[in-house]
Amino acid sequence: MTRALALAVFLATLPAVARPPRLTLFITVDSMGSDVLLRARPHLKEGLGRLLDTGAYFPYARYGYAKCRTAPGHTTLSTGANPWRHGVVDNRWVDRATGKLVASFHDAAHPVLEATLKPGQDASPANLMVETLADRLRVATQERGKAVALSLKSRSAIALGGRLGQAWWFDDTLGRFVTGTWYTKEFPAWLKALNARKLPDSAFGKKWELLRPRSEYVGEDDLGHEADSYGLGRVFPHPLDGGLTAPGPEFYKAFGVSPYANDLLVEAAKAAIAGEGLGKDDVPDLLAVSFSGPDNVFHEYGPYSWEMQDAMLRLDKSLAALISAAERAAGGRANLVVALAADHGGAAAPEQWAAEGLPALRLSPVTMNQELTKAVQGRFGPEVSATMEELDVYLGGKALETGKVEFAQVQRFVVEWLSKHPSVLTAVTRQELFTAADPAGYLAPLRKGYFPERSGDVLYMLRPFHVLYYDAQGTTHGTPYSYDAQVPVVFAGKGVKPGVYRTEIDPVDVAPTLAAMMEVGLPASAEGKPRAEVFDGR
Repeated sequence: MTRALALAVFLATLPAVARPPRLTLFITVDSMGSDVLLRARPHLKEGLGRLLDTGAYFPYARYGYAKCRTAPGHTTLSTGANPWRHGVVDNRWVDRATGKLVASFHDAAHPVLEATLKPGQDASPANLMVETLADRLRVATQERGKAVALSLKSRSAIALGGRLGQAWWFDDTLGRFVTGTWYTKEFPAWLKALNARKLPDSAFGKKWELLRPRSEYVGEDDLGHEADSYGLGRVFPHPLDGGLTAPGPEFYKAFGVSPYANDLLVEAAKAAIAGEGLGKDDVPDLLAVSFSGPDNVFHEYGPYSWEMQDAMLRLDKSLAALISAAERAAGGRANLVVALAADHGGAAAPEQWAAEGLPALRLSPVTMNQELTKAVQGRFGPEVSATMEELDVYLGGKALETGKVEFAQVQRFVVEWLSKHPSVLTAVTRQELFTAADPAGYLAPLRKGYFPERSGDVLYMLRPFHVLYYDAQGTTHGTPYSYDAQVPVVFAGKGVKPGVYRTEIDPVDVAPTLAAMMEVGLPASAEGKPRAEVFDGR
């Protein structure tokens, strides 16, 4: 055999993975903690079930920072970095220039296109401090590769779309998809056509019925801690009208809780695939779809509710349709990579935990902030303010600005007050955060979530099972405990070695692994690494 022929034979036998996938489908599911997926796993037979069966499945990924919430979660997934690098420390924080709470992606200079910018509304990626996977793709391909992100939530779409991709989200005031003027000055034809179909309005007056017989659901339909919002009620079937006679904001909010919202996202993804020509050539494209509906269900009804059980069954079907559409667009499975992850998990309603004998408690952040403010002003006077936002306390007021009151004294007072609070595990000033002893590891998650310009002057940690939430019903998330921080991660498709890998990984590995599969290099500030198991099964 001649050398030239031998070389030709060798090149012909190279694995298909030598070329990147034409299309990467990146799916995120809001509030799908590992425990939620593991409970649902035996009943998942379609899109989600097949993804777990045929992919590299990591049941136990765990975020390393404290405030496990939507904006930081999606940003970590898209950048491969923790908040101490990417800067998105929470869904909102106190703007030190104004002393007011602002949304993570608020940008008055780039409002929502053809819509009124609501107070605090997310609108652009200006506050995102590092490169995303979408950005890396656009730069690496000299803008030939396309990146489109879709979600019900603006903060999810923006985090995934980055600075250089596209981001589209559902406005539950208008009942249609929108974007910010950062991304475009005019809606493309495919988005106009999608909105013109008025798909959400077609669900008006319908009911969210159980997908399976009632006997197949575990527990009770009506739990005492469940909320009753947007006219949905607490038991099946749930009416979808928002208490209105015609589609309007309350209906669109109810629609966002229902499984019909998943169907809307799938239709939006299909429209984007066709309109943008995703997967049509050998230049890799990225389609990121964040399913927000499960989070809406979780907050209203809790992770053990019939509603969450049904939402997972419905998601299974929706993902089957989405993945099939992506396969067709890419020209088959051999040209497609699919990744799935969640931005956070979530706590059970504390009343449910307490009934089972756990030391659980519901805390009102309003009451807690009022008590802290009363104590601070009782000690230092009315010209000192203390604003609590989740696990951060921001100090301000004229007395601190003029130096009439020493800043460090107020910080120390707040730390001591928090340390005596029965629901607080530990508290620390921002100056001591990286120097204080941490034998139990409680400060480590606060450190990874700390960004100087946006984090508080005092940081603290709640005890396990203590839930800080504005509402008297429903539940939330936002701590580093496993029920909030532990999520599943799955990779499937071109070049992936299927298997179940029960080692704990960090979600910062997701973007680097996808970047390696797409052959575009890692996002600039990524802390994670490509997971070797995905490529070689070990």
